[in-house]
Amino acid sequence: MKATEAVYPQKTRELHNALMDSDRWDKFNFRDDDIVIDTWAKSGTTWTQQIMAQIIFNGQEGTASMDLAPWLDMRLMPLDDVLEMLEAQEHRRFIKSHLPAYALRMSPKAKYIFLARDGRDVIWSLHNHLRHQTDEFWEILNTLPNRVGPEAHPPCEDVREFFHEFVDNGSHFYDWPYFDHIQSWWEIRHTPNIMLVHFNDLKADMEGTIRKMAAFVDLEIDEEKWPDIVEHCTFDYMKTNADSLSPGFRDLLEGGMKSFIHKGTNGRWRDMLSDDEIEKYQRAARANLSPDCAKWHEFGGAYH
Repeated sequence: MKATEAVYPQKTRELHNALMDSDRWDKFNFRDDDIVIDTWAKSGTTWTQQIMAQIIFNGQEGTASMDLAPWLDMRLMPLDDVLEMLEAQEHRRFIKSHLPAYALRMSPKAKYIFLARDGRDVIWSLHNHLRHQTDEFWEILNTLPNRVGPEAHPPCEDVREFFHEFVDNGSHFYDWPYFDHIQSWWEIRHTPNIMLVHFNDLKADMEGTIRKMAAFVDLEIDEEKWPDIVEHCTFDYMKTNADSLSPGFRDLLEGGMKSFIHKGTNGRWRDMLSDDEIEKYQRAARANLSPDCAKWHEFGGAYH
């Protein structure tokens, strides 16, 4: 389907789980130039937030990119506080979401960037992330008013065991189907105000991909500041300056934000999974993704 033939996507159902509430978007007032960054977890969300912050703030040091772009559908922060903060922002706003396309209230006013990553790399990164969450995080999550679903808990220590839990269940404790999320965005990829980006492409050509993202959201690159923008989007810089990315979140992670900005590498699963386990994952991908989506989801690259 060509872009001119695309039907503008509409929200068709809700997603409620221990972490997220899609209803929270119903109270958000869009502006004409809002940018929404959407991913499934550990797919390059923070990297994309940092890229947007660097383009918007022209290579500025110390931008708290995660705090500036709040996760609107997350239940841990009072909604009124998040909305008040966003309303007060005078710069080009960029907002984070972890919702599948069918559960997100969209607006023709906004631009949407969806980032995906091979699911096996997501699993390895997610396991590290959840293992570093503090006891305080789990207590806050489990004592939220009107909690949805059973109590959440840290994952098992063995990442291969976690891999099997993830593939068998479609996600971990979130009640947040993984492949369904990817497919939902793939199906609307030709909508004019939606851009799909793959983690592999950012890794292979970060500078070129940043320029494409900037052009998509109609932001002009200041060439004099370009070296700073690029440097501040590297994993080495983000790791070194991790605590400045989200001062408000670092206390909920053992080791602070340096454990959140882990490695940014792919393929750690290759030497740990057997051929049978790799085939198990691929069967799940083939069963839940269309063939063209499955290929893009694994490798990235052009999809038109």
